[in-house]
Amino acid sequence: MALRFIAKDPNTGSDQSPTVWIDEGNGDLVLQGWKADQETTDECRQAGSIPEHEAVVRIPARMTAIVREACDAADRRTELR
Repeated sequence: MALRFIAKDPNTGSDQSPTVWIDEGNGDLVLQGWKADQETTDECRQAGSIPEHEAVVRIPARMTAIVREACDAADRRTELR
């Protein structure tokens, strides 16, 4: 697997900030974010269960352009197949 780094949260001074990558092999987005609190997780469960191998994460709104860039890169990657 080859991940392409897109960007970290620009408003953080920490190495453990929300981060976005794309998987060069299949175009998947890979997101590191803050663990959602219990209230958020419970609200998400109203749409369906959250399996043990999945997680709800938060990406700050200020990263919208970064996520959009990653989505565009993923779209370009899948168009090559």
